[in-house]
Amino acid sequence: MRLIPFNKLLIVFLMVFSLSASGAEIWVSPSGKDSNIGTKSSPLATVHMAMRKARELRRLKDPSIKDGIRIIVMNGTYYLNEPLFVRPEDSGTAESPTTIVADANARPIINGGIEIKNWTKSTTVINGLKKGSVWVADAPKKAGSMIDYRQLWVNGKKAVRAKNTAGTSMERILSWNHEEQTCWIPFKDKSVKFEPGMEMFIVQWWSNANLRIKNIEVQKDSAKLSFEEPESRIQSEHPWPAPWISKNNGNSAYFLNNAFSLLNEPGEWYLDKRNAKIYYIPRAGEEMNSVTVTAPVLENLLEVKGTIDSPVHHFQFKGISFQYSNWLRPSQQGHVPLQSGLYLLDAYKLKQPGTPNQANLENQAWVGRPRAAVEVNYANNIQFESCRFEHLASTGLDLNKGTNHNTVKGNLFKDIGGSAINVGIFSEEAFEAHLPLIIKDEREMCSDEVISDNLITNVTNEDWGTLGISAGFVRNITIEHNEISDVSYSGIAMGWGWTHTPNVMQNNKIIGNKIHHYAKHLHDVSGIYTLSAQPNSRIEENYIDKVYNSPYAHDPFLWLYLYTDEGSEGFTIKNNWIAEKKILKNHNGPKGNIWEHNDPYVSSKIKDAAGIRAPYKDLEKEVVIDEKWGLQEMPKPYAIELIGSDFDIEKIKSTLVGFRIVGQELYQWKNHLVIYGKMNQPERTKRKLAGAFPSLQIKIYEDLVYDFQNFERCKDSKPASDWENVVLTANLPADEKLQKEYVEYHKTQFEKWPEVAKGFCNADFQQLQVFKKDRQLILVISIPKGESLDKLNPKTTENNPKVDQWNALMKKYQSGIEGAKPDDTWIFLNKVNVEEKK
Repeated sequence: MRLIPFNKLLIVFLMVFSLSASGAEIWVSPSGKDSNIGTKSSPLATVHMAMRKARELRRLKDPSIKDGIRIIVMNGTYYLNEPLFVRPEDSGTAESPTTIVADANARPIINGGIEIKNWTKSTTVINGLKKGSVWVADAPKKAGSMIDYRQLWVNGKKAVRAKNTAGTSMERILSWNHEEQTCWIPFKDKSVKFEPGMEMFIVQWWSNANLRIKNIEVQKDSAKLSFEEPESRIQSEHPWPAPWISKNNGNSAYFLNNAFSLLNEPGEWYLDKRNAKIYYIPRAGEEMNSVTVTAPVLENLLEVKGTIDSPVHHFQFKGISFQYSNWLRPSQQGHVPLQSGLYLLDAYKLKQPGTPNQANLENQAWVGRPRAAVEVNYANNIQFESCRFEHLASTGLDLNKGTNHNTVKGNLFKDIGGSAINVGIFSEEAFEAHLPLIIKDEREMCSDEVISDNLITNVTNEDWGTLGISAGFVRNITIEHNEISDVSYSGIAMGWGWTHTPNVMQNNKIIGNKIHHYAKHLHDVSGIYTLSAQPNSRIEENYIDKVYNSPYAHDPFLWLYLYTDEGSEGFTIKNNWIAEKKILKNHNGPKGNIWEHNDPYVSSKIKDAAGIRAPYKDLEKEVVIDEKWGLQEMPKPYAIELIGSDFDIEKIKSTLVGFRIVGQELYQWKNHLVIYGKMNQPERTKRKLAGAFPSLQIKIYEDLVYDFQNFERCKDSKPASDWENVVLTANLPADEKLQKEYVEYHKTQFEKWPEVAKGFCNADFQQLQVFKKDRQLILVISIPKGESLDKLNPKTTENNPKVDQWNALMKKYQSGIEGAKPDDTWIFLNKVNVEEKK
């Protein structure tokens, strides 16, 4: 038989692609062969080979690629032995891009895992469970070595690494010894045994840590844990975030995991490395003879990587699913993050605070970046559209360094252990994390990226301190119309460095996103969070609502909708729909930010328009909301009155800090001090104040007998962006009958005396509330900032004689409190200046 020379075979191959009117086409199918020519009727077997053939077409400048190259991937699963790698040689042009695209109505899966088969029931009693409750299989191997992994999925649902607590419950540490680098925990269950590879998962402020346990020393009902290096030193030396000890809210929550003795609950699994076996307890309805059990193998499924001088460009992915990635660093070196999942390589507290960049900085930290299923470096005009990122151990998609003009739109990010999307440089490993990034070569920057119309849901489910979208040092980036739900920490974070020093960041936009059901596990959390100076940046028209209620938060009141953290400046933050003005401006830069209309009174059109737009709205059916998980109770308006003498205002302010009172303000008249704002637990606040000030009388005003709200009662209302409150107090008569009459008048006023509310509308009162405690009243009148009550109040009676009648009627029910002059009824309290603190 006469063989066809390779160069003639290649010519035949190239001629096939020249027939496509829309450019060259290369087809891939799970049933294909890499020795095929790559047509629809003779497809290749792997995307690797298709990319190689596409590369050859570009190298040879084949005329068929004039309108681009389309690698069409047919339905099915494509298991990887190595990551896909897009090189500079794979680049296309604006007129001739290379696109890896799903076939029509197909959902091809790029799979970095391996199926575990041949499960059998265990023939022995395990951990006191009924014989046959636990199933066992041989642990898969590769090149003769057992594959290691930290996750397991059964029919696409993540299983739980065997742990010592049931369900979602956790225990709390007893103490932490930073000098010894040890931790004491309760240890009543003596069935728990120390095993090599055992870990501690611990919650600490806005993050968590995975610590490999070196030894467990049991003493009666307690145990002392010591840990492996390097995480032992880092965990005990770094000051933020650290384990906390709190009588008020409880110590740091934790659980132990990854030990055979902990395997005792349906849905749990354990990898026995010594005996090369894997164990699993099925959930209800799981038939082990028919389920698909998948373990991740590859940490990285796709790498798009150019160089600073030869970036990858004009390459697209459409309709491709990236599934099952691994991440092993916590098993090898532990995992102690600083923030946003960036793990500490070294960190310690300065004996003498202060650095050239920040005079009061007390800690130093150097961080590393977790792996991602899809990583992009030195690339531009890359596009991910209508792709799916699912069942991934760490970050989903990472646009890291030297990336610009890339687009991520209409994708699904679901069931991901870390952040859905990381974008931009954070801190290089050799670069201290609190320094501003200033670069000499602009090509290193991450800039002009667009992340839009993606659904991000059920992510951050392994590393709780990660985010829906996490942006570091970025410029000209647009994050718009994404929907983010079911995340452990914050929705979107923008910025890095904790500094107001000018740096590379500017012109960034977070616009029209819908963020809900966040803060599932951690607090010190926000729907949108910023760090450092970012001139000409905007946060506008986002819809943020519904905050999960974490039972183990270090500060249960520190949940926010908008949070501009250290150094933040240069932002315009306006027209964001938030259910309450629960925001925090913490040590912002000296140039400040512009805040306008961030409240539930903004146009409902903004709320309705936020989130995913056409043609990607079908993604909304994939939204995950954990209905079993509770939501935060919205704070309600209260007044707390302190009666006494010699008020220590600074001490009062510091006592209130931990309660995160929304709109907190203090007002004083003689020996009366009133705290007004929206609170979650006024009784708890009262107890804390009583403990700090035992000589003071403390009263809670929780009976809101009248509540006028401008946006509810005034036609075509446009509430002011900022309010000022006027607070007054008076007494009702001692006669309880008259007190009841007063209350009844106010309960029926909107129906029987509508002219009164009309007068308040005419005066542009934003709100008017009357609280009652026993016979004393607290009146709060809210007016637009910059206005005066003397100017506005006469407008209540203009062409409105009914208001005069109302005021005359009310006089018989009101008198001055003790200490007022004989002719004084309503006593004005003076506002006490309060600086905002974290």
